[in-house]
Amino acid sequence: MIQILPLSEVPEHCELITDWLFTSFGSKNSRDFFASIVRSSLRAEGLPITFVALQDEKPVGTVGLWRCDLISRQDLFPWLAALYIDEGQRGQGLSVQLQRYVEDFSRQAGFKELYLYAAFADYYERFGWQYIGDGLDYPDQPVRLYRKEI
Repeated sequence: MIQILPLSEVPEHCELITDWLFTSFGSKNSRDFFASIVRSSLRAEGLPITFVALQDEKPVGTVGLWRCDLISRQDLFPWLAALYIDEGQRGQGLSVQLQRYVEDFSRQAGFKELYLYAAFADYYERFGWQYIGDGLDYPDQPVRLYRKEI
C-alpha cells in the first residue's frame, strides 16, 4: 500500500529526494538548487511542499507543490512540479496517485487551479490537464504549459 506524506514528516529521505530531482531534472551544477528546494519544503507551512510516496516506509516517488516552477511564467500559480517515480514503480499508476494527492491538497488549501510544464506531449492530457501554450525553461528550452481546474 502506498502512503503519501509531506517530506517534513519524513525528513530522513531528503538526500534521496534531492538526488532524484537532480538526476531527473537538473544540469551539471544544479544539485545545490534542488537541495535548497527540498530544504525549503521542510517547513511545516507555506510553499514549496514536497510530498513523498512510501511503500513499506521506502520512498518510491515524489512530487512538489511549488509557488513557481517556470521562471518565465511567474504569473501562474501554484505549480505541480518535479513529479518523479522510482524506476521500479513506473507503469503502476503512482503518477496518477501523486497528481490526485496534490490536486486534493491544493483544493483543500483554497486553490482553484494548478499549472505544470513538460518538455513532451500526450502524457498529462490523459489526466485532465489542458495544454495552454508554450513557454521557455531557462535559458531557452521550449516547454508545453498545462492548466487544470481543481
